[in-house]
Amino acid sequence: MKNETCVIRPFDMATDIESLSAIWIDASLAAHSFLGHARLLEQRNLIEDLYLPSSETWVACRQETPVGFISLLDRFIGGLFVSPGYHGRGIGRRLVDQALTLKGSLSLDVYTRNDQACAFYAALGFREMSRRPTDDQGLPFEIAHLQLNP
Repeated sequence: MKNETCVIRPFDMATDIESLSAIWIDASLAAHSFLGHARLLEQRNLIEDLYLPSSETWVACRQETPVGFISLLDRFIGGLFVSPGYHGRGIGRRLVDQALTLKGSLSLDVYTRNDQACAFYAALGFREMSRRPTDDQGLPFEIAHLQLNP
């Protein structure tokens, strides 16, 4: 793993929506292709209009350009996304470390079919607490609930 130099800063509603939405769709298409392109495009509006504005979001920037972000709902990670071209460079780990420093413990839900994310969270020490057979929309995509208590 290459450790990428980046700055983590708070989300700026006035300037970040478009770039974070682009990161979200690129990362989601790569990691969640099983959900289908049309469904992901529909969810993009929710990301822009509801999820980003209502969460505590931290943005990882490389040379002032956003390359990843983490959105928190208290101690729950609502989303962690890094531009696919920046995977494996330590950016996701830095974002989780930022959240852990702020919150002390973390939890999240992850699609079990997203092998890369499941391996990433396991390497960080997250432990599976439970599973459910459907996602938040009731579709048959298994979700694992993970928790990290350092």
